Amino acid sequence: MLNTADFTATQQANLDVLLGLSAKAFEGVEQITALNLQAAKASLGDAAEASHAVLAAKDPQSLLALQTSLMQGAAEKSAAYGKQVYAIATAGKADFEKFAAEQVAGLQSSFMAAVDAASKNAPEGSGSGVALFKSAIATANNAFDSLQKATRQATDAAEANFTAVSTSVTKAAKAKRG
Repeated sequence: MLNTADFTATQQANLDVLLGLSAKAFEGVEQITALNLQAAKASLGDAAEASHAVLAAKDPQSLLALQTSLMQGAAEKSAAYGKQVYAIATAGKADFEKFAAEQVAGLQSSFMAAVDAASKNAPEGSGSGVALFKSAIATANNAFDSLQKATRQATDAAEANFTAVSTSVTKAAKAKRG
């Protein structure tokens, strides 16, 4: 039976979890903001440097070579920026997944404890019904675990694709430069 102390403790735990997740989300926002400010500052410096280089170009060939070099540098910087954003997002996602797994495990154990307590007070002959209910819960838990594994595999595949594309862009830019 749920009493007010249990209810209060549950609500306090939920509030603590919410505050913890909010803090983690805010850390991610802070990191993205710092990265964006750093990128903006670097872009301003690059623009000033490029402007001076364009003004110093003496002929169309040197201007074309400068433009090519600037585009390659921009592609490399863009790929590096994307990798940093991806790393921040992945770290945040990992924190949220860890939290979700912990919460689900806690809820499952609490629910099963409540079912066990209820089955002790159940009328005679209801054992098979309780067993069927527990079996249904176990099946649902297995389905949830399978879904989590499939999601993790899809995420890993997407991460591998992103890494491959970033690497190929960077290599292509370096090859054109060299």
